[in-house]
Amino acid sequence: MDTDLNRTWTAPENRHRRPSRASLRRARSTPGDDSHQLFSPQFMDDHGAHHYHVAAMPDEHRMDRRDGVEGPMIEEDAISDTSTAGESREEVRFGVVNSRDVEAGLNLPELKTEKSARSLKDPHLVTWEGSEDPENPKNWTYRKKWAATLIVSSFTFISPVSSSMVAPALDKIGQDLGITEDLEKSLTLSIFILAYAIGPLFLGPLSEIYGRVIVLQLSNLFYLAWNIGCGFAQTQGQLIAFRFLSGLGGSAPLALGGGVLSDCWRAEERGKSISIYSLAPLLGPAVGPIAGGFIAMKTTWRWCFWATSILDAGIQVLGFIYLRETYAPKLLNDKAKRLREETGDPNYHTEWDRPDRTLGKVLRTSLVRPFRLLGTQPIIQAVALAYLYGLMYLVLSTFPTVWEGIYGESVGVGGLNYISLGVGFFLGTQICAPINDRIYRKLKKRNNNVGRPEFRVPLMFPGAALVPIGIFIYGWGARASVHWIVPNIGAALYAAGTIMGFQCTQTYIVDAYSRFAASAVASAVVLRSLAGFGL
Repeated sequence: MDTDLNRTWTAPENRHRRPSRASLRRARSTPGDDSHQLFSPQFMDDHGAHHYHVAAMPDEHRMDRRDGVEGPMIEEDAISDTSTAGESREEVRFGVVNSRDVEAGLNLPELKTEKSARSLKDPHLVTWEGSEDPENPKNWTYRKKWAATLIVSSFTFISPVSSSMVAPALDKIGQDLGITEDLEKSLTLSIFILAYAIGPLFLGPLSEIYGRVIVLQLSNLFYLAWNIGCGFAQTQGQLIAFRFLSGLGGSAPLALGGGVLSDCWRAEERGKSISIYSLAPLLGPAVGPIAGGFIAMKTTWRWCFWATSILDAGIQVLGFIYLRETYAPKLLNDKAKRLREETGDPNYHTEWDRPDRTLGKVLRTSLVRPFRLLGTQPIIQAVALAYLYGLMYLVLSTFPTVWEGIYGESVGVGGLNYISLGVGFFLGTQICAPINDRIYRKLKKRNNNVGRPEFRVPLMFPGAALVPIGIFIYGWGARASVHWIVPNIGAALYAAGTIMGFQCTQTYIVDAYSRFAASAVASAVVLRSLAGFGL
């Protein structure tokens, strides 16, 4: 596999199209406002690299290669969608590439970087040492890949556990801190989810500068500190403020975890890893109230925070030991720095070394891009994720009323009914994970061995059917005259449908927006967190 970042794949029927004058004029200047870079021939991708739209490059600086043959570049002005059987395919909408072939860069078209053909002859340009370079996270051993996957998924699990673990203890918290209004009690619970909508907008850009792992680990330490502080809160204001701050740190795995998996796993391998990762933010809110209910019965509500902090500290230790950086720009930058120190030659550099690339510029660009994507790109899947996530919190909010109010169960016993959600999530994952990759490989084979993000969609249909069926059974059965197992069966069916839709949608977004995966995932996280907070 050719890993050169400076080469572009071209559909053969477009090889001799000439650039339009309008596109050439746009290429000569870069808008002063970075928020326009998404729509400009020159823009910054999720790696922080500046790129020129291929139509904006002069012919003498344009090269492509298909099957080892070089030729002129294609023009992709505003929107293009071209493919033939077995060829690579892309859509460029307002300057953003939507990948149609996601096979680890094998046939994926790449936008041209500024250095273009010159960097092919640059002996000081630091890249991967061929397609089998062991430093490339995609070439890591399965053991190392799964270590990264499980640690990131554990980070993603423990944070949502904290979001819901206090739910059974809200009455005791209200008594101790003088919180009398139901709305104020609910705010204590939901303010954590509101932080999920804000944190990714800043943590994503920080990871583009400093790398994914350092941001993940520092954010987790930030979450850990404020979560411990929640256990020592003496007033309502302190508890709400500490919950919000801990939520900011806890949002990092949701924003960056998908990028870590995309760094490590190739498209045909990605389904299983993302299935586990996607299970975490849904299983966490279901598991939290089970433990929180018994903690509220047996001891003080403050242990709801201290218990999760102890568990998180253990995961953090494992992260320090086993989790390694996966972000290619960061790894190559470290490699270039090492070469400069070893050789004394200051000319070694990477694709992403730019003196004008500052944290402020990356923040401005990355803060705007998720909303640009939502406003201009066909990522309706983000709305589907928001609906599923918000609906889950709506169902969770009814559990105390159903089990304690209608069935007269104690707080601890009522919390055991959350197991039905966990069973549904687990079964949905076990069904979805292997079948999703199997369907992807089968459809890819039918399509002349060219993968497409749409091959992740088929399992969304049974998942979409299970969600309303499960909710209907849960709502219809939530009566004292009906056995308690009936609403639990409905909750399990609903949970299975939710996780199937969640995993398929998450994988689709990562596959379809490989270059802008971080921004696309951030868009989805913002929407779903706002939905969870509102409901």
